[in-house]
Amino acid sequence: MGTKKRKLDQLRAVKITRGIMKNAEGSALIEMGDTKVLCTATVEESVPRFLKDTGKGWVTTEYAMLPRATTERVRRDSVRGRIGGRSHEIQRIIGRALRAVINLDKLGERSITIDCDVLQADGGTRTASITGAFVALSEAALFLTREGFIEENPIEDFIAAVSVGIIDNKLALDLDYEQDSAAEVDMNVAMTGAGLLVEVQGTAEGKPFSKNKLTEMVKLAEKGIKELIKKQKEVLAE
Repeated sequence: MGTKKRKLDQLRAVKITRGIMKNAEGSALIEMGDTKVLCTATVEESVPRFLKDTGKGWVTTEYAMLPRATTERVRRDSVRGRIGGRSHEIQRIIGRALRAVINLDKLGERSITIDCDVLQADGGTRTASITGAFVALSEAALFLTREGFIEENPIEDFIAAVSVGIIDNKLALDLDYEQDSAAEVDMNVAMTGAGLLVEVQGTAEGKPFSKNKLTEMVKLAEKGIKELIKKQKEVLAE
């Protein structure tokens, strides 16, 4: 479903493939239009120092783009010797979103690290990462439960994310790069299956927007997120 063929309130074609990495405790490849993100979950029997002896677990994330995920080659963070500010911000957002739907007490003193590697970028990489990372996290939680490391699944709700924006004074859902570049307002929304907001990041690139427009954008994002969560449920039921 190309950008020109879909309506402004439609998601791009979505495909989630779970269990794509043999060695990871959880994995998922998410494709939203031409944006593709590989998400892998790693379980480790340790926690950060601030959680030692608390009985609580931890979920954290790392986010990176492959050098040719974009039209021009991007240097790897490892070569530059530091994580870029954008990558650092995005991985913190993904981590917060995932921790909002998992009971860290039930996880026990172990960590789950989710790696989100952008294979191809065409807008919405952070929102696709959240949606795909949840599937990888769910796989890791199922692994821990199945293998007897924990008594019950610590996942308490679903979570997904999508971008929305205003283009030529019209609301648009799931912006690709071309749409994002032309948007007067762009916003990223992360929401749980219960309809609770976890992240709302919106910026007016041109003129300011009203509170009514904000409400309309969140409502449109909710429509898209419900569809994404339906897709997550289908994939995890396989």
